[in-house]
This record gives sequence, C-alpha cells and structure tokens, in this order.
Amino acid sequence: MLKLYHAPNTRSTSILALLEELGAADRVEVVNVTVAREDGSGAPDPQNPHPEGKVPYLTNGADYVHERGAIITYLTDMFPDAGMGRPVGHPQRGAFLSWLFYYQGVMEPVLVLDWAKLEHPAVHATFRDLDAVVARLADALDGQPYLLGQAYSAVDLLLSSPFHWLPDAAPKQPAVQDWIKRCAARPALKVIAEREAAQLG
Repeated sequence: MLKLYHAPNTRSTSILALLEELGAADRVEVVNVTVAREDGSGAPDPQNPHPEGKVPYLTNGADYVHERGAIITYLTDMFPDAGMGRPVGHPQRGAFLSWLFYYQGVMEPVLVLDWAKLEHPAVHATFRDLDAVVARLADALDGQPYLLGQAYSAVDLLLSSPFHWLPDAAPKQPAVQDWIKRCAARPALKVIAEREAAQLG
C-alpha cells in the first residue's frame, strides 16, 4: 500500500491536496511525523524513513519516492483518470514534466534566496531572479487560465503553492494574481487547510 510520511503545515501539505484532487486519499496511508522547522521547533522523527528527516516521502512497498516533483509525477501516473497529470504519450507530457522540474530546480531556490535576501552573481546567472520567474509565469498564463491551458493540473497546484503560504510574496501582475486565486479556491485545498488547522489547533 502507498504510504505518505507527512508533517502538517509543510511542503507535504500540497501532496495531501493532490491526493484529494486525484480521488485517492483513501488509498494512501498518511503517517504524521515531526520535522525540524525553520523557527527551531520540532525535530527529525525516527519513524520517518526519509534520509534527511524531511517530508513528503512516499513509499510503495519496498519502493520509495522523494521530492515533490517526483512524487507528483508518480501519483498522477498511478491515477491518470483524474486528469491532474499528463501520462506518457500525452502531447503535453514534456511541458508537464518541464514545469515540475522548473519548480524544483529554479523557482523554489529563487523564492528561498529572495526571502533570505541573498544575492550573488553566480546565483543570478544560474537561477535568474524573482522577476524572471514571475515573467515566466505571466507569459505562460497569457490568454489562458492555467499553466497548461484551460484545465487545472498538478503543475498549477505545485507552482502556486508557495504563494498560498506567503501571500505577501505573491507577484503583482494581474494574470498571475488571478491564477493564484483560482488555484487557492480549489475545494481540495480548502478541505486540507481545514483538516490541518484542526490538527494544529
């Protein structure tokens, strides 16, 4: 059986929302674990098999998956009927994977560096900056409501996720702001947000 190691109010919350969108929440065992948090609270949990004590971490028998982009690919391939992914052979498979890898390899590092107020020419040359990331999103959203076109997908879930947590960091471009609002209004996100608030309350 699939097993997801999760800590409330962390990056793995987006994977819970994905499971809701996939209609697969009842097919995955969720194991709540503790993690070390940025404010110094928490600690690695010995029952978490992630080698760095992080979440999310997904297991399927002896197999395992970590990193959100990889987990999203794994789950959307496993539950293709929900339409949240782009299966092998789909004409948007390459675009789907590219956005997931762009998030992991460029967008999240840029957001973290911007939040930490760290700058260096090598960082800019490698990842560009937040303005470049926002321009990329705005260009993709020109004339369409979601990153892959007319339909919401797992790439929208992932790439909009940091702006749900840090609304003050949300870009000012109207098209990007409207996209963030559309993504935030998804019923799955509201269900998970209410559930996590109850757990943490």
